[in-house]
Amino acid sequence: MSADTEEAAALTGLDNLETGPGDGAKRTPGELGGKIWRALWPKVLAIAIVLGLWQLVYVLKVKPHDILPGPGQVLPALWDQLGHGQLWQAIGTTLRRAVIGFALALVIGSLVGLVVARVPPVRAAVGSMITGLQTIPSVVWIPFAIILFGNNTTAILFMVIVTAAPSIANGLIAGVDFTPPLLVRAGKSMGLRRFALYRDLVMPAALPPFVAGLKQGWAFAWHGLFAGELLVIVPNSPSIGVLLSSDQDQTDMVGVISIMIVILILGVAVDILFNMLNESIRRRRGLAQAPSTGRGWRLGAGVAR
Repeated sequence: MSADTEEAAALTGLDNLETGPGDGAKRTPGELGGKIWRALWPKVLAIAIVLGLWQLVYVLKVKPHDILPGPGQVLPALWDQLGHGQLWQAIGTTLRRAVIGFALALVIGSLVGLVVARVPPVRAAVGSMITGLQTIPSVVWIPFAIILFGNNTTAILFMVIVTAAPSIANGLIAGVDFTPPLLVRAGKSMGLRRFALYRDLVMPAALPPFVAGLKQGWAFAWHGLFAGELLVIVPNSPSIGVLLSSDQDQTDMVGVISIMIVILILGVAVDILFNMLNESIRRRRGLAQAPSTGRGWRLGAGVAR
């Protein structure tokens, strides 16, 4: 084998180690199925462990069965509820409030975060206050929201905004703070100024911490939303919080746990979306590790030799 051929083979091996086998090529059904299974089996295992522990607590009668029902009572009841329109209507109402409130929090938090990050007097005046707002428990805002807006959807949306916006602002501030000064100088030397500089350079550089702030902001928004729905009673507006409050009033533990499972499923689904967004950003920046396979190791060994 000639020296040029050996060098080409070595470079090919390094490329495959960098990009991972199969990148840029169409995946076969078997490879796609294997990828889906690798992503799902840890979650399936976790669910099985939780159900097993739950059933064990039920069998040991840690609490009377009418107080703490087991999976055999709750899961069929949840399945029955999913067959009725009321639960789906409640889920739709809650998700609509979550999306609208979080979108408003995204706009407000991003604007506040950008101003605080780039204007030193504003940071000195209100920078610490943003973190202070973030530490206030969501239920503390309930009396304020009810007195200010009344028992209506606006009060609930306010709860979502006021709990999510500080985390979003802090995420953007952290991202802008950790933008390398050398990168900013390079952008200015290329002619980027003011709005173009932030649009094309600072904001993309700040994206990873900003996305982390969005994820944390969604978690706080989720807490604020249900605190609002449980305590702000909006007439003729069924929601998950209303169903949960109704089950509590009727001491219906099966119904309470069923609604809690629905909330958990929705939260996990949103977390998966954020993880996909984060993974996409990491891939674009070359930070995602290629999967380890036998082929990759053999190529690496060949290069090492």
